[in-house]
Amino acid sequence: MTTKTKNSTAAEVKKFDYKEIKTFEDACKNLGIDSAKLPDLNGIPEKFHKPIIAGYKLMIVYEAINNEWRPDWSNHNQYKYYPWFRVLSSGFGFSHSYYLCGGTITIVGSRLCTDTSDKALYIAEQFRDLYQDHLLYSE
Repeated sequence: MTTKTKNSTAAEVKKFDYKEIKTFEDACKNLGIDSAKLPDLNGIPEKFHKPIIAGYKLMIVYEAINNEWRPDWSNHNQYKYYPWFRVLSSGFGFSHSYYLCGGTITIVGSRLCTDTSDKALYIAEQFRDLYQDHLLYSE
């Protein structure tokens, strides 16, 4: 995918490889965000801190990997991919990458989707720990 902004010249256009984003810090660097600045959780019960921070980090990761792509929820022909996990007694496992092209169900946050199955698979595998913190209760 080639990245070009409104005011960029041909010399400024660069190829973007989403697999270069391997950590939350990489995603922040890509977006020009200070990775040390996390949401203020004062007044929020301690037991909710980990899933809130993980959700925030996942939103940053998706924004960086999506590289300016935004889901258009009014376009029912635009595929939107997200990972699907299964929790088994043996642990937390990635199951599949699904897409939603229509309908009115809500099972994934609108920011936590991407335009290709490959990106959804990559995020599920590379950022599994963030998903685990976001989706599961932990001690």
